[in-house]
Amino acid sequence: MQKVLDALASLGGKPVETLAPEEARKQPTPADAVVKLMKEEAVPAPKDGVTSKQLSIDGPQGKIPLFVYTPPGKGPFPVVVYFHGGGFVIADTKTYESSVKAIAAGTSAIVVSVEYRQAPEHKFPAAPNDAFAAYQWVLANAKDIGGDAARVAVAGESAGGNLATVVALMARDRQVAAPVHQLLIYPVVSDDMSTPSYQRNANARPLNKPMMQWFFKHYGADPQNPYALPAKAQTLKGLPSATVLTAEIDPLASEGESYAERLKKDGVKVDYRQFDGVTHEFFGMGPVVPKAQDAQKFAVEGLKKAFEAKR
Repeated sequence: MQKVLDALASLGGKPVETLAPEEARKQPTPADAVVKLMKEEAVPAPKDGVTSKQLSIDGPQGKIPLFVYTPPGKGPFPVVVYFHGGGFVIADTKTYESSVKAIAAGTSAIVVSVEYRQAPEHKFPAAPNDAFAAYQWVLANAKDIGGDAARVAVAGESAGGNLATVVALMARDRQVAAPVHQLLIYPVVSDDMSTPSYQRNANARPLNKPMMQWFFKHYGADPQNPYALPAKAQTLKGLPSATVLTAEIDPLASEGESYAERLKKDGVKVDYRQFDGVTHEFFGMGPVVPKAQDAQKFAVEGLKKAFEAKR
């Protein structure tokens, strides 16, 4: 983990919270640091046999690009609708591709990664509206991409973990078929910056408190709206089973744990685990961070169990 952080520092990025969004999107990412480290240490890229293609669907306000990752083998496959991180402002599917491929290969599921609109050009509720539209499209068109419409889960990292659980909330509230499972990887669910993990990791890398303040400012969400901050939902009853995982060196660790506890309290089946000694964004770092491989196994187990139950 430390080697990744050192590699990231060596790429000379500027602090995101000091930049305009256009400039922030050009900064080196933890994924770039992993690529650099893999080159330096001659670590081969995983051979997963996952293929990808791009589609474009009609969204609430124009086209939404989707990237469809298909595992080797013969379908119909279960489907995971995946939302990337980046604080609703930066990053894209490509930045998170190693997570997406690991999920596709590990679960033998098609992963549909959604290029939702980003703030500040498209403030809240653009991102959740796109996320929900993409989820509904997958339910209606799973067969056309080799998937099984009866086995569709949602997953996401960070801001994408927010969108995954928000899609589950929207499906419940609007009487749309529920996802069979929600995989929430260090999700953003609250704007409370006084939690123990915020205090402990206020200056952590690659995510810290000033960055989170910058993301929220640009996202422009109503802080009381559960589709912006799911921890504000009156009840989480009726949501699908969940796998929630957090990282120790991450401002978001406490809210992920609290959300898992609330889901449990409201009768949702939850598997929760915190991974120690790793930072925000570690999940996709399997080739160089062993804990990431453990986290991927944990995530994949939860999805597979949910898919098996719907066979």
